[in-house]
Amino acid sequence: MSGDTPSDPSGTVEYGPALPGERAAAEEIDNSFTTATVLEVTASEDGFRLREAPADPPLRKVYPAEEDEEEGADGAPEGDEDKHVIVARAGDVLCGAISLARSAWNDRLVITDLRVAPAHRGRGIGPALMERALAHGRELGVRTAWLEVTNVNAPAVRVYRRMGFTLCGLDTSLYRGTASEGETALFMSRPL
Repeated sequence: MSGDTPSDPSGTVEYGPALPGERAAAEEIDNSFTTATVLEVTASEDGFRLREAPADPPLRKVYPAEEDEEEGADGAPEGDEDKHVIVARAGDVLCGAISLARSAWNDRLVITDLRVAPAHRGRGIGPALMERALAHGRELGVRTAWLEVTNVNAPAVRVYRRMGFTLCGLDTSLYRGTASEGETALFMSRPL
């Protein structure tokens, strides 16, 4: 399935668990972005300060393909068999997906990936996917939802804040030695 062109003229989007074969297709959805602002992180003796700053010229971020890992930075399983994936379909086009996993040791829902195809952005698909993920978390009885986002993705941070997430921490060293070197990992959470 392509994630670029809508094939449903009515614009109707349907949501549901990923069908066989859709997990791989979900990971193929373009999750790059362009932004005119980033969140600058400044360290001091007493902590950190975040400030929205212009990116001139605008920054285009293209994420590299990810390799499967046994567990994430927070201990949540990231193997494909442990993920729950909810997708958005416009006709026969996969236009969005959210991947999540339950972290049993601290009883939280870890949002591992949220993607909306560029041609479908700005239509409420991301928030609709997140609501379905949070509902799944409530069904599991988890206490909180948690996610990681890079400081250069200021648009995503704004959207997550509108969804009720707040900043709960950061890591200035998480991306060292990676394609995202120089960026800061921001951690956001919200109670369920």
